[in-house]
Amino acid sequence: MSVLADRLRGIIAAVPAGAHRPAPASVGSASSQDRADGADAADVLGGQWIESDGQRVLVVDRLYRPGHRHGRFTLVDHVLPHSPEWLRVFLPQHAAVTRAERAEKPAGSRSLFVDLETTGLAGGAGTYAFLVGCAWFEECSLRVRQLFMSSAAVESAMLTTLAGLAAQADLVISFNGKSFDVPLIDTRYHFHRRESPFSALPHLDMLHPSRRLWRPDGEDAGERTAGGCSLGALEASVCGFTREGDVPGFEIPSRYFHFVRTGDAAPLESVFEHNRLDLVSLAFLTARGAQLVDEGMPMLATSREAVGLGQLFERSGEMSMARRCFARAAGIDGAPLLPGDEGTRAEAMHAYAVLCRRDRRHADAATAWRQLLNLHRCPPALARSASEALAVHHEHRLRDLATARAFAQRSASLTTTATRQQALQHRLARLERKLVAQPLWLF
Repeated sequence: MSVLADRLRGIIAAVPAGAHRPAPASVGSASSQDRADGADAADVLGGQWIESDGQRVLVVDRLYRPGHRHGRFTLVDHVLPHSPEWLRVFLPQHAAVTRAERAEKPAGSRSLFVDLETTGLAGGAGTYAFLVGCAWFEECSLRVRQLFMSSAAVESAMLTTLAGLAAQADLVISFNGKSFDVPLIDTRYHFHRRESPFSALPHLDMLHPSRRLWRPDGEDAGERTAGGCSLGALEASVCGFTREGDVPGFEIPSRYFHFVRTGDAAPLESVFEHNRLDLVSLAFLTARGAQLVDEGMPMLATSREAVGLGQLFERSGEMSMARRCFARAAGIDGAPLLPGDEGTRAEAMHAYAVLCRRDRRHADAATAWRQLLNLHRCPPALARSASEALAVHHEHRLRDLATARAFAQRSASLTTTATRQQALQHRLARLERKLVAQPLWLF
């Protein structure tokens, strides 16, 4: 217990470098809670207090106009398409809204981007969001609205204000929000014995399509959010935006606790900016992904994007578009080769061949398998799969038993699991028997 108490005291007592420490309150002066609810926080953070449930919530509004640049992207060129097709691909389990439903609510408020700053990463009833950032497109502009909980006493009021924003949306978009942000918000509503407004909304977590579209070449799709698929890494690699003077994530809880204890809002300025940049990057990444679906092949910049887009089309059941994307990424569609490594091209060829085989286009599939095996750096797992597929193709369709045996032997040399080795040895034995029984005039 003493170790835990020491750690808690260290978090609460931590004061960021350069932060102003107010003088101790004298008799008759305002308490720290009064200072936390005072107008100075609104002045420092550039917001205003609003009344809700008899409490005051600090709201900070920013409008990013059409000419705003975020790295290499400009806002006017990167807004969510009006067509609902992109949502059918990104979120196939939810039907897109109809035009009539869209007309019921203001334009631009349909998709709500959400990002939280919290008192910790542990989750549960003891963790709460002191800053809820929301954003939505207004025509070619982006509105960012941040709700700040100046003390635990105003959490219910902040949740009421948030519910008003959620009521304007029919889709919530986050980054890793399915695992953290939205469950935490739901927990806070349940803590106050209220129904969460997000429970009935479809939720697009952009982490998952981002892993498909923009993970670095050579990185496995199942890796964690750290590294090449974190939001910060993606805003640098995809948007070309680099943050300067950004507050480290581990400092954010201590800056909030410092504010609650002292009323000093200055260290929170960079926290609010951090949250705004997260929302802006999330909006740009979503718009970029949606435009890839909406505009198709001309928008593709890398073979990784082409593979990822093909996987999204495949998951949504649009096999023809998926096959075109895989062919584009593999460089077998006659168009100029997209930038990317051979591992990504091999992945694309494998996916293209599988779809061709599923569509009974066996000759096209076999051609792709052979091109895959001819790559200089073909991953062993894909080479084994291609060799096995070609062994089946030559044995059962072309009746070329000698070539089938050669491919089966190649597949066996790349196989490490006992079960697959057993199956391949069974195939080789069958091919040997067929070759022995084959009339000599066929040779």
